[in-house]
Amino acid sequence: MVNKSFFYYVVLFFFALLPMSSFADIVKPALVEISVKTDGTFQIELRASIEALLTGINSRYKNTKDAPNAQAYDDFRVMPAEQLRQAFRSFEKDLLQEIKIAFDDQPSKFQIKTVDIPEPGYVKVPRLSLILVEGLVPSTAQSLTWYYPLRFGDNAVRVRQVDEVNEKWHWSPWQWLKNDEVSKPFSLTEVFTQQTFFQVVTTYLVSGFEHILPKGLDHILFIFGIFLLSTRMKALLWQETMFTVAHTITLGLSMNGVINLPANIVEPLIALSIAYIGIENIVTPKLHKSRLVIVFIFGLLHGMGFASVLSDFGMPENDFAAALISFNVGVEIAQVAIIFLAYFFIAHLLRKQLANEQQYRKSVLIPGSLLIAITGLYWTYDRIQF
Repeated sequence: MVNKSFFYYVVLFFFALLPMSSFADIVKPALVEISVKTDGTFQIELRASIEALLTGINSRYKNTKDAPNAQAYDDFRVMPAEQLRQAFRSFEKDLLQEIKIAFDDQPSKFQIKTVDIPEPGYVKVPRLSLILVEGLVPSTAQSLTWYYPLRFGDNAVRVRQVDEVNEKWHWSPWQWLKNDEVSKPFSLTEVFTQQTFFQVVTTYLVSGFEHILPKGLDHILFIFGIFLLSTRMKALLWQETMFTVAHTITLGLSMNGVINLPANIVEPLIALSIAYIGIENIVTPKLHKSRLVIVFIFGLLHGMGFASVLSDFGMPENDFAAALISFNVGVEIAQVAIIFLAYFFIAHLLRKQLANEQQYRKSVLIPGSLLIAITGLYWTYDRIQF
C-alpha cells in the first residue's frame, strides 16, 4: 500500500506551485490587420504593447518580471501617453526595418502614419497601442505575405480586401505566427472564403480550452476550491454547471456590448472570489445548497474575464453564435477535465489512505484551501491599483 504521507506532500507541493506560477505577467501577441484597397494603397493596423517593444520583452518570458528590463517595462506602463510617444520615436526606425510586407515576394516600402497610445489606465493589464502604417500596392500584385520578427513577439495577422467604390470588403481568416515565420501568402485576386462552420467551431473550442488549461490559473484555482469542500461527483458537477451557466450569460452579454465592466473592477473581484471559496472551505464544515448561489454569482464575474480574451481574439461576424458557444464548450471541457483529474488523484487515490472525513479535512481540505485563500488575497491586493 502506498504511504499516505507521500500523497499528502504531493498535494501540498502541487498547491504550493500554483501561487508561484500564477503571478506571471505576460505580453499579449500583436494583432495585425492589413487592408488592401482598390485605390492602390494598403494600411497596416498594428496593435501591440509599445512598452514591450521598447524593452525587448516578448513571449519567451512567461513572466515579464523575469526579463532583464523588467523595471524599465514597468516604468513605461505607467508613463503618460505623450511621454511614451516621445520614447517610441527613436524606435520607429528599428520597427520599420524589421517588419516586412511583400507583394509577390517583392518587399514593399511603407511609413508610419500615426501612433495612438492610450493613457495608462489600469496598468495591471498591458495596454495595446495602435500603430498605423501605410504604403503602395503594385498594380500587378497577386499575393501578399507578412513578417513580424520573433524578437517583437508572437503575432496574429489577417488581410482585408477593400472595395471602397462598391462598399465591399472581405476578411481573410487569422494566421497565428509564433516561430519567427513568414505568413502564408494571402491572395489578392480571389475573394477570401469564409471559414467553414467546422473551422470556426474547432478554432474557438481550442481557444476556450487553452484559456483554462494551461493559461487560466486563476480559474483552475477556483475550480479546485469548489472541488475540495465536497469530492462527491454529483455535487461537483452541479457546482460546475452553475459556474458554466453564469459565465456563459455574462460572456454573451459582454461580447454583445450589453455590459462592460472595466478590468480594474473585474480582475480584483475574480481574485477575491478565489479567496472567498478558500476561506469558506475552512470555516464551513460541509457543503450547503447556498454554495450553488455563490458559485453562480462568481461565475458571472469570471464570464466578464473571459470576454477580454475573446475581445482580443476577435469574433466572426457570420458565425458569432457558433464561435461563442464553441468557446464556452472548450471552457467546459477544460473545467470537467480539472474536476476528473482532481477526483482521481484526491478522491480515488489519496482518500483511500485517509481513515475518515475528519482526517481528510485536516490533512487535505484545510491546507489546500488555506493556500487557495492566501493566493486569492495576494492576487486581490496585487490587482488593485492604488
